[in-house]
Amino acid sequence: MLSQIPVDFSKVAKKDLDKEILRAAIIAELDAINLYDQMAALATDKDIKNVLLDIAREEKTHVGEFQTMLLRMDAEQVEEIEHAKKEIKELTGK
Repeated sequence: MLSQIPVDFSKVAKKDLDKEILRAAIIAELDAINLYDQMAALATDKDIKNVLLDIAREEKTHVGEFQTMLLRMDAEQVEEIEHAKKEIKELTGK
């Protein structure tokens, strides 16, 4: 099942609209990755499987593009990612 956009854009403050659009775009790309990976796992034709996996990889690039734009606009998100990296290092030692 695919995600639904979790926000009503008409209710978003103008100053936050672009960030919310980027987050919704990231959600859509993650859904696409999951869908293509699942279909590739089910496909019996090797060529179809390869095309689906290739498209899933392209969607990962799109996630990175949207995330890069989001990080340019949301300093708090940048801080939280750095905090998360530290937590994971503490928890895993890596």
